[in-house]
Amino acid sequence: MQQGTLMRKVKSKSWKKQRYFKLQEDCMTIWYQSKRTGKTESAFSISDVETVREGHQSEVLQSVAEEFPPERCFTIVFYGRRGNLDLIAGSAEEAQCWVQGLRQLIEPRSFPLTFALVSCTWIRDWFQKADKNKDGRMNFKEVQRLLKMMNVDMNEDHALRLFQDADKSESGTLEGEEFVLFYKALTQREEVLSLFQEFSEDGKKLTLLELVDFLRQEQLEDEGTEELAMELIDKYEPSETARARHVLSADGFLMYLCSPEGSIFNPQHRAMWQDMSQPLCHYFISSSHNTYLIEDQIRGQSSIEGYIRALKRGCRCLEVDCWDGPNGEPMVYHGHTFTSKIPFREVVSTLGKYAFKVRHPSPGAGGRGWSSVGEDTWHAEGSWSCWPPAVQDLRGQGLWRRWVAQGASLSPTPQELKHKILLKGKKIGRLEDTLDGPGDEVPDASDDDNGAEAEEERRRAKVRGTQHGSALQKDKENLAQALSDCVIYCKNVPFRGFQEARSHSRPSEISSLSEAKARKLIRDEGNEFVRHNAWQLTRIYPSGMRTDSSNYSPQEMWNVGCQIVALNFQTAGTEMDLCDGLFSQNGCCGYVLKPPFMRDKETLFNPSDPSSREGPSPITLTIQVISGQQLPKVANSKEGAIIDPLVRVEIYGVPADQAHQETKYIENNGFNPRWDETLQFQLHVPELALIRFVVEDYDKTSRNDFVGQFTLAFANIKPGYRHIHLLSKDGTSIPPSSLFVHIRITE
Repeated sequence: MQQGTLMRKVKSKSWKKQRYFKLQEDCMTIWYQSKRTGKTESAFSISDVETVREGHQSEVLQSVAEEFPPERCFTIVFYGRRGNLDLIAGSAEEAQCWVQGLRQLIEPRSFPLTFALVSCTWIRDWFQKADKNKDGRMNFKEVQRLLKMMNVDMNEDHALRLFQDADKSESGTLEGEEFVLFYKALTQREEVLSLFQEFSEDGKKLTLLELVDFLRQEQLEDEGTEELAMELIDKYEPSETARARHVLSADGFLMYLCSPEGSIFNPQHRAMWQDMSQPLCHYFISSSHNTYLIEDQIRGQSSIEGYIRALKRGCRCLEVDCWDGPNGEPMVYHGHTFTSKIPFREVVSTLGKYAFKVRHPSPGAGGRGWSSVGEDTWHAEGSWSCWPPAVQDLRGQGLWRRWVAQGASLSPTPQELKHKILLKGKKIGRLEDTLDGPGDEVPDASDDDNGAEAEEERRRAKVRGTQHGSALQKDKENLAQALSDCVIYCKNVPFRGFQEARSHSRPSEISSLSEAKARKLIRDEGNEFVRHNAWQLTRIYPSGMRTDSSNYSPQEMWNVGCQIVALNFQTAGTEMDLCDGLFSQNGCCGYVLKPPFMRDKETLFNPSDPSSREGPSPITLTIQVISGQQLPKVANSKEGAIIDPLVRVEIYGVPADQAHQETKYIENNGFNPRWDETLQFQLHVPELALIRFVVEDYDKTSRNDFVGQFTLAFANIKPGYRHIHLLSKDGTSIPPSSLFVHIRITE
């Protein structure tokens, strides 16, 4: 990769500034500086980069497409909510040099290499931060400064002893391998060493049989244990001699515990492990609300980035609000508000590129990769006169092709719908009419408003032969045939009660409910709601009062089997943590199979009465929170400040299971805090439970500050001694921050 390359940094069509970009010698940091002043503007780490896009794949670069060819343009995309960096190179060759070079640096590697690389990068980063005079050496004063930066409040005598032990050259400074020795002494894991020695006869190694005993007794691995032990030694033992002797050293034992096999998340559930041949209504489906918005609901920016981010997060149901634009071109934005607008054809083009590319977190590490899975559902709203050209855009992108399941099924499966797109919207007539021939030309409307319900009533009245007055006829809505033809399996119908739905609705139809309406139904008719969702899709959307794009709790909607629980993906918080936690399993395909008692149309289950669930008795979840490792500092904290961490475990599920407990806080130690506290929970409906681990910085005078979290479904927990690799508010990994816990599940 070239260094000190002059490129244009673009923020808008009128803002294009030349900057020098350079890859630092560590091959992990890129800085850029102004051509005019020579002053360094900013720097970023390669570990912050999620991906690199070539060509005009951002709205900013699309705005300058006539001025600069796509071969010279590329976009650096960062994890989380940090803005993209749009760049224009001096030539196509220069652009390719940066694109390919960056991709090689961020390309996912196998976990053992990644684990070692993360540690190596972490050490190098700290060394460079603490080496204030940049002489490549570190004196004791700089080491003391480093400890503060690393969240460590260490006794000065102890710190000096570690420093002197590592200073093999007796030069009074640490450099190269000496600093590595110091770092290793600093990060010695006493709790892991104690566990290792408990199963090791000589305290120096685990023989194959000793490792098998550990795996069976503590990790509850009961199938193919000897083969697993051999595999772990081959994979994680750093010494070739030890591998040849089939033994595991203390270093290899630690590497195993920090690996996917040592994660709290069952690695077998990271891949697609559930039956995908059930009807669509038998799955929870990852869904977003007003997907195009990346800010608030009134004046926020509409952007194709909203679609890209949601799709890469595993979202399978997107919302496209389409309205009349200039010259008959359809535009996407939040109607009747001041949000910005984006052309529908840009949305379609973006969906064509990203609809079937879904992230796969690197097990336990939060990294991202790509795979083509699942089908996509578009929820369409807005004005309808713009839809004929919109349908042409769909056809032009190769995204529209009529398809009907074999056997004229009214309820297709995710397996049948793989690599297909469903359009959820209004439709003339019924699916049966689509299958059998021309249908009723009377349009029936739907969805979230009273006008939709009035239109549906007019349709039903006509079928019964009742004549409507001129006032009702005046309100009759015209629906474009081109749009109606696109809607096959997700026809919107208004919800008029569960009895009405059983009598008149079909599995190929779907109703949308506000969060308030859904809560009332949950409270008054919980069991009926569960039964309804066993045969028909239900979509839940946020209250119109959530103008700040805040979210409601999706858990209470999942408790009654609602499939399409639409959230504002742009807003970080507990609600999105729950969403990410539920859908991080099953290959991140965006579909999670509901428990058997929620797929039975005659079920007796009611979330307000756990005893109505047919199945085993309640289980007890016991969590020993042992320690934490290299926890991050709180954002915007004062220099030299060290966190006082505590761990809170939160249970989300049916009302009887909702609970939380927390450890005491540890003063001034974010580097290697030890809690050794046991928390215990009883779960009545574990099939619906989500477990959220939260680390906070304790503050006795104000609200605790967020440090990190990790959320997963109870079904994905692996018992035993496990590491929990923490995520940020944005759901991105913050290596090497983790918790070490011991999990037990008993009936």
